Amino acid sequence: MKRCFAVVFVATMLAFLLGGCSTLDSLNPFASNSPKMAELKPIQPTADARVVWRESVGKSDLYAFAPAVVGTSVYAASKGGDLMRIDDGKLAWKINAGLPLSGGVGANENLVVVGSPKGDLLAFSSADGKLLWQAKATSEILAPPALGEGIVVVRSGDNRLAAYDVLDGNRKWIFQRPTPALSLRVTAGPVIAGKYVFAGFPGGKLIAVSTANGAPLWDGTVALPKGSTELDRVADITSAPVIAGRAICSVAFQGRVACFDLGNGNLVWAREMSSAVGLAIDSGNLYVTDDKGSVHALDMASGASIWKQDKLSLRRVTAPLPRRGMVVVADAQGVVHFLSREDGSFVARMATDGTPVIAPLQALGNDFVVQTSGGGVYAIEAR
Repeated sequence: MKRCFAVVFVATMLAFLLGGCSTLDSLNPFASNSPKMAELKPIQPTADARVVWRESVGKSDLYAFAPAVVGTSVYAASKGGDLMRIDDGKLAWKINAGLPLSGGVGANENLVVVGSPKGDLLAFSSADGKLLWQAKATSEILAPPALGEGIVVVRSGDNRLAAYDVLDGNRKWIFQRPTPALSLRVTAGPVIAGKYVFAGFPGGKLIAVSTANGAPLWDGTVALPKGSTELDRVADITSAPVIAGRAICSVAFQGRVACFDLGNGNLVWAREMSSAVGLAIDSGNLYVTDDKGSVHALDMASGASIWKQDKLSLRRVTAPLPRRGMVVVADAQGVVHFLSREDGSFVARMATDGTPVIAPLQALGNDFVVQTSGGGVYAIEAR
């Protein structure tokens, strides 16, 4: 029996929406026959984890608000329009944007940028939260804006990239490409690296465009759509790419994980893997959370498997974050899991407020920041 449902949970709870009908009840967590998430078994901790500080910013609901970190300052936003700056655990300022928010946060030393469901792009002073300028995107803003090279780059819900001047918000360029009939709504923002802006698109393409004018520079194939139905052929990149040295890597839902040469887009290696939440890199490994909730460690040079942790099945696990010899993920019950970098075994576990962690964890020095959908903002360290 066909079921239409707007909200699709694929590895991350409410991380993106599918614009259409699905015949797969297994994708719907409210379906009576949907698979159940794995129960957590007791572990013997070998690392110490603690909350360094905690704040509350307001609920995210369906949106994936990722906090932004600039030095020791953390910026966080909520659906209700609240925006705050936290310095070393102390609230520096808190304002309300005056309208609901859906995408954020992007920040640098001078600017904090968020977006709304109606495509409003709002830029505030990092120093005191004063509104500096406001611009309009072509549709809803679900992803954190990227700042660099004198521009703010925004990915809108219609899969367009647009660049705005950091000083006044005037639009400098826009990039768009054809999209398939069915695609996933993406909460991952673009990445700016020097003269490049990188973003993944429906159809499994990783695109590099120029920061100067938005002209396409190269594209790499992370996945090739395949199958007999439109749903089967969904092979979208829904997470941000990661960069290490001369390599940039990306992963697609119902596709592959692939690494490319940063300068020319030549494929270095690829292997089959499906993920909707993303990946991370450290000095020698690439880490991926797949769409069943398993966390993989791969050799950065070749893509060969090093280990796999599959005891978090269907817990809607976030993208991994390497920290202090560990790999950290969080899940739909707000639990933070610490895995050994060497073999993927559990070394620590910590509960937050019990609400889902949807947005990616963010590095804060040697520690990291977690924002829950219930509005909790936690700085956590583990040793």
